[in-house]
Amino acid sequence: MSRMHASRRGRSGSKRPIADKPPEWVQQSAEEVKDLVAKLAGQGVSMSKMGLILRDQHAVPDVRLVTGMSMKEICAEKGVKFDLPEDLSDLMKRAVQLSGHIKSNPKDRHNIRGMQLVESKIRRLVKYYKREGVLPDGWNYSLSTAALQVE
Repeated sequence: MSRMHASRRGRSGSKRPIADKPPEWVQQSAEEVKDLVAKLAGQGVSMSKMGLILRDQHAVPDVRLVTGMSMKEICAEKGVKFDLPEDLSDLMKRAVQLSGHIKSNPKDRHNIRGMQLVESKIRRLVKYYKREGVLPDGWNYSLSTAALQVE
């Protein structure tokens, strides 16, 4: 697989071991893990941070193996809803940080180009999420609204 905005190939990474049941050393039941996920989501913790917290503090290596559901499905079941998808909000945070850098360093051409690339990724994701019904049709990206929504 190649990179989106570069002419070189990506690097291969490590793969998860194939498993169909949770390890024996996991002490929490499926309901306890679902309650933990709902509690963390209610506190406003992102899904990637939830995975880290569950792994490091509660010894749950994979939520899907323990519960049979993804974290997104668990949050939907418990009635916890996020404003924006996590990948879109992360890209918007990055765009806001880059715009602040570009305002203080207007001749930084490399980061101006990086800002253009990040914004094109955002527009591509917004188009996808509108098509899938995750975002409403009237939702549009702009840097000023991104700064308000991210912070």
